[in-house]
Amino acid sequence: MEKRKEEIMKFVFLLAACASIATVAMICLFLFANGLPTISKIGAADFFLGERWRPANDVYGILPMILGSLYVTLGAIVVGVPVGILTAVFMARFCPEKIYNVLKPSVELLAGIPSVVYGFFGLVVMVPFIREHIGGTGSSMLTASLLLGMMILPTLISVAEAALRAVPDSYYEGALALGAGHVRSVFFTVVPAAKSGIMAAIILGMGRAVGETMAVIMVAGNQARMPIGILEGVRTMTTNIVIEMGYAADLHRDALIATAVVLFVFILIINLTFSYLKGKVVQQ
Repeated sequence: MEKRKEEIMKFVFLLAACASIATVAMICLFLFANGLPTISKIGAADFFLGERWRPANDVYGILPMILGSLYVTLGAIVVGVPVGILTAVFMARFCPEKIYNVLKPSVELLAGIPSVVYGFFGLVVMVPFIREHIGGTGSSMLTASLLLGMMILPTLISVAEAALRAVPDSYYEGALALGAGHVRSVFFTVVPAAKSGIMAAIILGMGRAVGETMAVIMVAGNQARMPIGILEGVRTMTTNIVIEMGYAADLHRDALIATAVVLFVFILIINLTFSYLKGKVVQQ
C-alpha cells in the first residue's frame, strides 16, 4: 500500500511539473508566433531602433520604450540595492531582537501592498514633492526609479537576509578567532560567503522592476518619446502595452504583442545571466 501511494504521488508531481512546462511553452508559442511575424513585417531595424511610436501612421519604433525600461530599472537598482542589502545585513547580524520583531513584519507588509497603492502614494506624495523641490513636472523617470526602488526592497531584503543567515556560523567564528572585529567579520567573511544569494536577490529585484506596470503608469509621465533627462517623462514597455492594448487592433495590436516578446526576452536574458554568474560563483 505504501509503495502504491508513493507511485501515485510521483505521478501527481510529474503531472504538476509537466503542466508548468506546458504553460510556459504555450506562452512562448503564443508570443513568438504572433510577435515574430509582426517584427518581420514592420522591419527589425525599424521596430527595434525606431524612435517614433505613432500607431495612427503605422509607425512602430520601440527604442524609446526599451531605453525607458532600462533606465527606470537601473535607477531602481541604484536606489534599492544599497538600502536593501544593508538592511538585510543589519537584520541578519546586527539587529536586536526587539527591533527585529517589529522590522521583519514591516518588511513583509511592504511585500503585500498592492502596486496600485504604491502608485497612488507616488502620485500624491512623490510627484508633488519632486515637482516643487527638484524640478520638472514631477511625473518623470526619477520618480519612477525612486518608487520602483522602494517596491523592490521587500524582495531584496527577504532573499538577501535568508542568504546571510544560511552562512555557517563557523565562518564568522573563524574570522573572530583570527582577530577581526564584529563588523569586519560580517562584511569581509559572511557577506562574501552569501554573494550567490545576494545576487539572486538583486536579479529578482530587477525582474520585479522590469515587469512592474501599474505604479509606473501613475508616476512616469508615459510620453512615447526618447528619454531626454531624469526629470522628463518616460514610457516603459509594460506601460506601453497596458495603455494601448484596450483599443488596439490589427497591426497595432500585433506590434504590442511583439513588444511583449521583447520584454519576455529581457526577462530571459536576466535569468540566464543570473544562472551563469551563479555557476561561476559555485565554481570558485
